[in-house]
Formats: sequence, C-alpha cells, structure tokens
Amino acid sequence: MYVRLRRLLLAVCVVATASQCSSSVAQSQELPRAEQVKTVELFRVPKYCEGVCFDHAGNGYISWGKAITKFSLDGKNDVWAETGAPNGHKILADGTHLVCDASQHAVLHLSAEGKLLDAASKECDGKALRGPNDLTLDTANGGFYFSDPGGSSKESLIGTIHYVDRSGKTHLLDSGLAFPNGIVLSPGGKKLFLAESQKNCVHVYEVLAPGKLGERKLFADLPSKNSEGVQIDNQPDGMCLDAAGNLYVAHYGMKQVQVLDPNGKLIRQFDGGNVTTSNVAFGGPKMNQLFITGGLGPEAGAGGLFRIDLGVAGLVILPPRK
Repeated sequence: MYVRLRRLLLAVCVVATASQCSSSVAQSQELPRAEQVKTVELFRVPKYCEGVCFDHAGNGYISWGKAITKFSLDGKNDVWAETGAPNGHKILADGTHLVCDASQHAVLHLSAEGKLLDAASKECDGKALRGPNDLTLDTANGGFYFSDPGGSSKESLIGTIHYVDRSGKTHLLDSGLAFPNGIVLSPGGKKLFLAESQKNCVHVYEVLAPGKLGERKLFADLPSKNSEGVQIDNQPDGMCLDAAGNLYVAHYGMKQVQVLDPNGKLIRQFDGGNVTTSNVAFGGPKMNQLFITGGLGPEAGAGGLFRIDLGVAGLVILPPRK
C-alpha cells in the first residue's frame, strides 16, 4: 500500500503546487462582516458531525458516529461508508480518501466507493497510534500531516503530530500537547497551523523541509466562552484557510467560526450554526462558500451541516484529478 500511496501523492506534486499558487493569488474580495452574511442549515444527522471535505465532482462528505455521509450542495445526502469513528478527511488525486479514525487507531485509506484499503498510517517508530483526529495534505512533497490527540488533556500532555512521507513512513514531529486537533498547511507550504484544543489556542510552525518543523510558536489565543449565552466551551477544532491566508477556526462550544488574519489577529466571528462547532471547509462551484459541521447542542446530541456564502476564495487543497 505504501508504494501505491506514494505514487498517488507524487503524481500530483507539480500540478497541486501550481493549483495552490494560483489559488493564493486569486481575486481577493473583501471579507464580509458577520452581519452581512447568513448561516444556513443544509441538513441534520443523528449525531455530532465532523470532517467536512469535497471531492473532484463537488460532492461533500461529513463524518458522524460510525459513518461518513456523502452529500450534494442542495443538501441531498446518504451514508457512503462506515469505519467506526471517522473524523478528519481528505481526498487524493485518484479519488481515494484518507480518513482519521480513532477507533481503528489509524489514518485509513478508502477507495472512491468507500471500501477500506490498507491503512495509510497505523504506527510511528514501532508504537501504535492512539487516535488520529485531523489531517492536511502536503501534495507538493508527496505526504501528509496529521494530529493524534488520543488520551491527551491538560493533565496528560501526550498529544502528538506526525508526518507521513512519500514512502509511507510515519514520523513524529511534536509531542507534549493537550489535545492537538485541527491542522492545516499554509499556501506554499511554509507554515503549519495546529489547534491545541484544551489550551484554547492555535500554534504555528515554520516548515523547514517536508516533515521537518521549526519551534512551536503561539499564533493566537482564542476568545473564551460567555457563560450567560449559548456558549458551553471554548476549544479550537478543525481549521481551513482562504486564498488570502486568513485562518478559519471552528470553535467548539462557542457556536462560532473565528477568523484570524495572517498575523494571528482576530478579524471576524461568524455564526457557526452548531454550538459544538467542529470543522470548516471551503466548497461550492467557485470555492467561496464556507461549510461548517458540529453538534446542534452538546456533543451527545444531533449534528448539522451549515453553510455561509462568504464570496471570498478559499484555498484549494484538493489535488487535481489524476
């Protein structure tokens, strides 16, 4: 499988880099104010949902419970696969999928039809993964980064982040984290952003080489919950970027998406629809709609997919079809 995965990733190195570069210089409309946009519900699922992403045909996917649901932009949806506890999700050039699944202690590799293939990562330095959560593709160099928060907390700083290189080998990049969560690579691949959920902050690393990071640095502390309203927690979760380099952070428990500029300054707070806002991704025909997952209330309840028509270009990280 490692050879097959390596070929898939290498095949898109050049074209994916070109895609990211063109996206990063795409026309940059002004980011609207919160009161200028509306957060619209597309559909609900029985449980809290996560891992929103889009394939080459424009179909979307979200993870919830044991399942992954496939949906169209009009909200029509159906269960596409069951893996156990799917979470972060990305799609490769040939239409196959990478899915973090804590129940299988692995980053899974699924066919375009949702069938399990050999896992993309199950261990690092001879030790089993604890519970992969989210991932971001490094298509320019034939690999991907992922977070593994399994069993970590403020009291148990065992959270880690990893890199799977073009040969399929998994490398440990950082440790000692209190629930590392959302992870995203900047345009051009020079910076890696990481949400540390239980410390309510986002870190940034300089990428020195593929799978080699500089010192962990604080990028931004995030707002804390207001106990008088609907907010019940304040943990950053999944993240994405727009073409201008602004970082969108799903803020679990805050019912908000926080937007940070390239210097880490908070510039917008959008309604996340879900109280336990969990993940964000750009999609739509022009890649200028923000899709948001989470739980309508506490995580134990139902989940929903919401959309904001932002009108600004999102960073394209989907590798061109092989």
